[in-house]
Amino acid sequence: MDRKPFDAAELTPKTFNAARNGLPPMPVYTTPVSPRENYMSMVLKKEKPLWIPLAGEIVNIAPRVVPDNIARSFIMEDEPFDPNTGGGKDMFGIEWVYVPVAGGSMVKPGNPVLDDASDWEKVIKFPDVDAFDWEGSKKANAARCDTDRPILVWQLNGMFERLISFMDFEGAVMALIDEDQKEGVHSLFSKLADMYCKYVDHYIEAYHMNILYFHDDWGSQRAPFFSVETAKEMIAPYLKKIADHCHSKGVVFEFHCCGQVEMLVPAMIEAGVDVWCGQPMNDKEKLHGLYGKDIVLGIEPKTLAVDASDEECYAAAKEYVDKYGPSMDTAPVYCNLRVGPVKYQDYIYELSRKMLNP
Repeated sequence: MDRKPFDAAELTPKTFNAARNGLPPMPVYTTPVSPRENYMSMVLKKEKPLWIPLAGEIVNIAPRVVPDNIARSFIMEDEPFDPNTGGGKDMFGIEWVYVPVAGGSMVKPGNPVLDDASDWEKVIKFPDVDAFDWEGSKKANAARCDTDRPILVWQLNGMFERLISFMDFEGAVMALIDEDQKEGVHSLFSKLADMYCKYVDHYIEAYHMNILYFHDDWGSQRAPFFSVETAKEMIAPYLKKIADHCHSKGVVFEFHCCGQVEMLVPAMIEAGVDVWCGQPMNDKEKLHGLYGKDIVLGIEPKTLAVDASDEECYAAAKEYVDKYGPSMDTAPVYCNLRVGPVKYQDYIYELSRKMLNP
């Protein structure tokens, strides 16, 4: 990349990202290279970026064409979606119910379709992913995908989450460690991985996807649901199959995994995960020191009020850039800015541009 020094004219917004996570619409700057090139080169080519990539630069898509997204009441397209119209059956026929107070859907409880993972082939019917209306979805999202920013597609219901949807939580977590069910879990997860690889191909063709955002929550607020040994044995090989497929197509594999799961990061690395954000209850600074050379972490800067002063924004941005900027060539991060005024992002961009391109 051409390492041009910072020019104040870059802060002139070229466009604005859609508002998310309580943020106002965040500017996408007039950058010397595209946000896509800056991000993708950092993650896949291991090159030092021109600035610390910002979450607000990413274009998010969770398309209606995937039945699970409607069942989960989670659609991200240009056409508005009322989550109260969500819920219903996912692509496996599992019934989900939208819970307004939670802002999302849960499997209708008390009626698991699978009691023993060894019997999944008798019970579970896989959908024909190729038969979905991908061409119609491509047309519906054409304007959203006409961009030089990274395009991220959400894939809900990963391996363990999918097993929970079939067996309820207690049955799923037992199946991972029950010697009589493990073989069934392995064969089910292998079949699921093949299906998700098909999704990858469709996402690339329909939306020019750059990042697969693969969901599989592994923990509660206090601790993981299972050991790192279980994660490596039962789940990581199938995540790796998907991650390897993404990499063969030039796509970043980003993992969405909620909970206090920092002890499971070695399993993520073994699975070929490129990027993990994680929730703030995880010690990101410690994880960056331990694993920053092996996985790109999405790290939140200090939380500021939306009416924070320019001086507060500058000081917090400088603290963040001073901490993570010097290692962007060996242990890069992306800035997972969630709350605060627009000026906060301006300063993170400006200060990182100046540090990384003196």
